[in-house]
Amino acid sequence: MNNIQWHSAGEIALKLAENIKLRRKSMSITQKELAERSGVSYGSVKRFEEQGLISLSSLIKIAIVLRCENEIEQLFTKKVYGSIEEVINERNK
Repeated sequence: MNNIQWHSAGEIALKLAENIKLRRKSMSITQKELAERSGVSYGSVKRFEEQGLISLSSLIKIAIVLRCENEIEQLFTKKVYGSIEEVINERNK
């Protein structure tokens, strides 16, 4: 049985926003403080947390304040294999 789950861009954006919100709260930072520290407008921070809408540049600024910029840098770095042979060949190098 195929267990692949497909998510829309909106669903992914909302999950990312929820993760950021949880991180912000765990650091005891308000939305206004996050806006001030990151240079991202308060309206943008609020819109992101509520709707998942934000520019990449603003997301990066927020990630820096929340000390998770490395996670942004690591996006799309995991190698994708097309076959089991590629995995075996990679391990045998």
